[in-house]
Amino acid sequence: MKMEMVRAELEAWGELIITTEAGDRYEIHLGDTEFDTEARVIRLNTPQAQYVIDGDEVESITKHYGHRHERG
Repeated sequence: MKMEMVRAELEAWGELIITTEAGDRYEIHLGDTEFDTEARVIRLNTPQAQYVIDGDEVESITKHYGHRHERG
């Protein structure tokens, strides 16, 4: 899947779960994700690390829906 499609879906929805061809899953949001079309990578910034994902190795996109968290 081309990273431009991932970007368009993220801009339309705001939050996605992407799965790479290697089976890695990432939850990405508009505010923490950058697309570098020249290098063909997606950069995901998290408190733990900055992930650099091959933008054209995204195999699937899942729309992430809001939900209520139950009290623990």
